[in-house]
Amino acid sequence: MTAPVYIHGIGMTKFGSFEDKTLKDLLIEASKEAIKDAGVSKIDAVFVGNFMGGSLANQEILGAIVANDLGLGYIPTAKLEGACASGGIALRQGVLSIMSGEYETVLIVGAEKMKHASTSTVTQVINTAMDQSTNEKEAGLTFPGYFGTVANRYFYETGASKEHLAKVALKNRENAMNNPYAQFQKPTTIDEILNARMVTDPLGLFDCSPITDGGAAVVLSSKPSNIKVRASAQASGPTLMQDADDLLSLPAVRVSGEKAYEKAGLGPEDIDVVEIHDCFSMTEILSSEELGFFPKLQGWQGVNEGKTRVDGEIPINTSGGLLSKGHPIGATGIAQIYQLVRQLRGNAPNQLTKQPKIALAQNLGGTGAYSVVHILERV
Repeated sequence: MTAPVYIHGIGMTKFGSFEDKTLKDLLIEASKEAIKDAGVSKIDAVFVGNFMGGSLANQEILGAIVANDLGLGYIPTAKLEGACASGGIALRQGVLSIMSGEYETVLIVGAEKMKHASTSTVTQVINTAMDQSTNEKEAGLTFPGYFGTVANRYFYETGASKEHLAKVALKNRENAMNNPYAQFQKPTTIDEILNARMVTDPLGLFDCSPITDGGAAVVLSSKPSNIKVRASAQASGPTLMQDADDLLSLPAVRVSGEKAYEKAGLGPEDIDVVEIHDCFSMTEILSSEELGFFPKLQGWQGVNEGKTRVDGEIPINTSGGLLSKGHPIGATGIAQIYQLVRQLRGNAPNQLTKQPKIALAQNLGGTGAYSVVHILERV
């Protein structure tokens, strides 16, 4: 049995720093908004995306907490963990559960509570998404270190420079300035980005996604609505830098994109608007190549020519992306869907002049360990 899957409701908290809100508060706030938007009275199951609730918020059993606090009854619930792809993986499990015919209507919600912890603590917890049994861990490799190495190699191979990374960060900041849910809405300039505090050469502060509190939710159903999930695909990739055949490739992104295109019967030329997992400015460029929007090693030229801007040929991260909208890990993949549904509905921040019909979301976990791609269609 393969039932169609439609999006009926979306909800999202503002992203940022919220000392007065718990992880549970963020989950419930986003869920209530999505259920209200969907206008449904019955939810058959709940899937939660979360990565560090146990480590940072000292809170697990998130699915049961959501179901109980919302009064959904004794329904099945589950938490999905896939590092920064936790939200996308939770969404995919919700899609598959409806396609199988097991459920008619499900709630997908993701959230993370991070801002109360120190940067060193958050970094240590995030690093559990790297293989801890290898010499890369013993050498102290972190995520900024990994993607900083990738950026230096990309510069060497292509002629791109730090200025091209800065153009990604500036584009996403300009988009976030129009998004009331974004963590960073303050204007910036290329000079400020280029001269910002260095995190790891060549990645400065604006090239790295921030620590964020936030939640996002989606209600899916087999009943028709005006937004259809055209495809859902997932792939895994290398978990170590030393295992990568090509340092400038993210195989999980490429394979999940290829599978999604095949399922949808579409190609990159059919996509009108995109949300890409820009955990680092370098990652947005690499993934835009892996998803086929630019030839390999030419994504930086597309950025340079303005092709990924809101008014460009392939608008990427009209929400502000992880770099400026924020990156509450468990919520990120679902917040991408929130922005794309609003684009398809015609009421998004940075709404495209021509209302899009096909949208793509790509959610990454680890240094390429997981990638999830969803393609949505306005019907």
